[in-house]
Amino acid sequence: MTIPFRVPVGGVDPPRPSKSPLALIGKTPIVEVAKLGAGRCRLFLKLESANPGGSIKDRPALTMIEAAEREGRLKPGGVIVEATAGNTGLGLALVSAAKGYRLILVIPDKMSREKILHLKAMGAEVILTRSDVGKGHPEYYQDKAERLAAATPGAIFINQFVNPANPLAHETGTAPEIFAQLDGRVDAIVCGVGSGGTLTGLSRFFAKRSPATEIVLADPAGSILKDVVENRPPGEAGSWLVEGIGEDFVPANADLSRVARAYTVSDAESFAAARELLKREGILVGSSTGTMLAAALKYAREQTTAKRVVVLSPDGGNKYLSKMFNDYWMEDQGFIERPATGDLRDLIGRRHDLGAAVTLAPDDRLQVAYARMKLHDVSQLPVLDGDRIVGLLDESDLLLGVIENPAHFDEPVSAAMSSSIETIAVDAPIAALRRLFDKDFVAVVVDGERFLGLITRIDLLNHLRRRKD
Repeated sequence: MTIPFRVPVGGVDPPRPSKSPLALIGKTPIVEVAKLGAGRCRLFLKLESANPGGSIKDRPALTMIEAAEREGRLKPGGVIVEATAGNTGLGLALVSAAKGYRLILVIPDKMSREKILHLKAMGAEVILTRSDVGKGHPEYYQDKAERLAAATPGAIFINQFVNPANPLAHETGTAPEIFAQLDGRVDAIVCGVGSGGTLTGLSRFFAKRSPATEIVLADPAGSILKDVVENRPPGEAGSWLVEGIGEDFVPANADLSRVARAYTVSDAESFAAARELLKREGILVGSSTGTMLAAALKYAREQTTAKRVVVLSPDGGNKYLSKMFNDYWMEDQGFIERPATGDLRDLIGRRHDLGAAVTLAPDDRLQVAYARMKLHDVSQLPVLDGDRIVGLLDESDLLLGVIENPAHFDEPVSAAMSSSIETIAVDAPIAALRRLFDKDFVAVVVDGERFLGLITRIDLLNHLRRRKD
């Protein structure tokens, strides 16, 4: 049977097959977003998640490696070492796999689990280091990567923070694309600074081709770069949860001289902007995009004339599903607040009366219990008969139930659960939790006979930390 050829919608021919994913780097789309309340301005997102490695960092990864090859510093079968917040690592992993290089990455431990798993799946060797220390500390990720490269035979430290091929990738690639896609009519570009390559490359190009285009910096709260832009002595660097942008120093590749405006954006604002974009426009973006989008909205709402504003979107949101798109994580971090009750319900991580708790029924199979523990990443589950708790099943109970015979996964939960439980009234004082925790029990919170939820040690710690803030 012959399938008739159909002209694509709009009569546009689709791209021809590529012989390598490296040929697909760049030429990313721009989409206008119109539902976020930008005042007189029009907002355009440059979707760098369309690169084959999923982020804008594919661009400098390719140019930096090719520059090292041309200069003779990187030999066939050589080793590349880099300090990265994740996306540069993914770009380097993509290029290294295509070209046959060994890749070692030093990554701060605040990075999302998805990024780390992605890097390992691509064959990169990942070394986690502390994210709460600054430059000069032996565990600081850049210093650690430089020492590692010096100690590894045949290795080069790619060093995106000083490598001139980094901004060149954006001056010759990202910036001309934006200029062409908007027919040369770009009033402002909002981006952040990690290594500084993106902002510097964009700034250099638009200084030549469109000097009136304003460069706007989106800086996470805790970073010092806005202070530098505004010619103030940098305050003490803090910490932030947004990944990939913000610094406690000015990278050598960061030319901030043409930044017209700078905005400080909190983690809460960043995550809220990214979540709102997904809800209103259906576009799943990463945490740094949230920072840049929040800054762009601040900038746009200040304008008295209509402007075309481009927002860099460095990566997609699939790397952050366990973090900023996870309501439980957002609540634990204090970014989502539920109304205070003034009793122990304020401490429960996943409340049954809100429909958030994961539970079992006595006649559920142990296989169901195992699947729910795995899916929800929990080690114990309450067993309910209606709204009344009748038992608890934890990993030890489950293991004891099946270790002699795996066929017992088909047995009911009631055969393995612990029925010896202690409950605590919802109006009991927080101090009463210590008695249960000293017995190595979880706190089972009830209102009369009605089960409300469980309180673990980490739930109490989360509550105390929120009170500190």
